[in-house]
Amino acid sequence: MDSYLQKMFADRIGGAGFGKDTTIYKFEKIKRAKAAARRAKPEVELIDMGVGEPDDKAFPEVVAALAREADKIENRFYADNGGADFRLAVQQYMQELYGVTLDPETEIIHSIGSKSALSLLPACFINPGDITVMTIPGYPVLGTWTKYLGGDVVNLPLKKENGFLPDLEALTPEQRRRGKLIYLNYPNNPTGASATPAFYDRAIAFAKANDFLLVVDAPYAPLNFTGRPLSILSRPGGRDVAVELHSMSKGFNMTGWRLGWVAGNADAIRAFATVKDNADSGQFLAIQKAAAKALVNQKTITPHICEKYRRRLAALVDTLKELGFDAAMPEGSFFLYVAIPKGIKGGRRFANAEEFSQWMITEKLVSTVPWDDVGHFVRFSATFVAPTLAEEQRVLREVKTRLADSTFEF
Repeated sequence: MDSYLQKMFADRIGGAGFGKDTTIYKFEKIKRAKAAARRAKPEVELIDMGVGEPDDKAFPEVVAALAREADKIENRFYADNGGADFRLAVQQYMQELYGVTLDPETEIIHSIGSKSALSLLPACFINPGDITVMTIPGYPVLGTWTKYLGGDVVNLPLKKENGFLPDLEALTPEQRRRGKLIYLNYPNNPTGASATPAFYDRAIAFAKANDFLLVVDAPYAPLNFTGRPLSILSRPGGRDVAVELHSMSKGFNMTGWRLGWVAGNADAIRAFATVKDNADSGQFLAIQKAAAKALVNQKTITPHICEKYRRRLAALVDTLKELGFDAAMPEGSFFLYVAIPKGIKGGRRFANAEEFSQWMITEKLVSTVPWDDVGHFVRFSATFVAPTLAEEQRVLREVKTRLADSTFEF
C-alpha cells in the first residue's frame, strides 16, 4: 500500500509514479550481469573494463599533505566558496599547463566535484522554457537539472564522421533564440575524441553570435595523447563566453576526494558562487590544501598517470584491430570507443551494443559499457585494476586470449 507521500513526489522525479518504474537502466543491467557471471563461473576472473575512474590511489605526497592539514585546528571551519591556497594553486596550474592567466578572486571557484558544479549551473541561467544544448552520447547531469527547472534539452549527436564534434550550426533559429547553455566535453567521455583549436574557435564565435554560455566539462583535459592539453579559455574570446570545469579526479587519482573548480567568465563565476553558497558550505579545507600540493606537483604526477593509460589503450587498440575491430587510439581520456561486431561467425548476432556488452560479460567475463545513442558502440576503459606493470600485461594478454576464441563479423 502506498504511503501518503506517494502523491507528493515532484513530477520531475516521476510524481505519483516515483519508485514504480520497472525499467532497468544500463548500468544496473551491467551490475546484475557481472554478479550473475561471477556466480556462474566463480573460477574465472571477471575483468572489469567498464569502470570510469582511476584504478589507483592519490600520490603519497598528496596523502601526506592531507594528513598534515587535517590535523590543523584552523582547517576545521566551513570553506564556503573556497580557500585562497587552492585558488592560487589553480591559477598557477592553469598558467603552467594551458597558458591561461586567470584572476583567482573573480575567475576561479572551487566545486565539490564536477558533477556538483554541473547540477548547480542550470540554477544560475535556466528559466522554464529555456534550452540547454547537450551532446550524445555523453554525461547527462547538466541536461537533467535543466529539465528539473522547467527547461528543455536539445541533443546534438557525436558522429565518427565528424570527429565526434557536434554541429552547432544544426540548431534552428528557434532553438538559438531560446538557448542559454551549450555543453561540451573534451577529451570526450565516451568517445575519447579531443577538441581542436579550430573547433573551439567556431564554438566561441557561435556562442557570441547567439548569446550562449559554453559549459566546457574538462575533467579529462590533462589526459591528452596528442600534444599539449587544450583549454577553451586559452582561445581568443574564450573567457568571454565560457566556463570550464576541471577536476582533481582523473588527472590526480583523487576521485573520492570530491574537488574540482569552475573557471572562466567572471559574471558566470559570480552567479555560480551565489547559487553554490545556498547549496553547500564548501569542501573541507584540508582537502583543498592537499589538492594544492598535487597541483603544484602536476609535472611529476599527471604525466605518470597519463602514460599508464596511454600504454594500456595502445595495447587494447592493437588487440582489437587484430580481431577485426575498427579501433583507433583515442586522443585523450582513458576510454576506447569502438563499433560492435554484427555477430560471431556461424553463431550469435548482435542487434545493438547492449546485447554485445551483455554477451561479453556472460561469455567472456569482460565488462564494457554499451552506447546505442548514435550507432552501436562499446566503451572499454583502461582503468582496470592492475597494480603492477606485470599484472597489467597479464590482464591484457588474458583479454586477448578470451576474445580470440571468437571470430567476429563486422
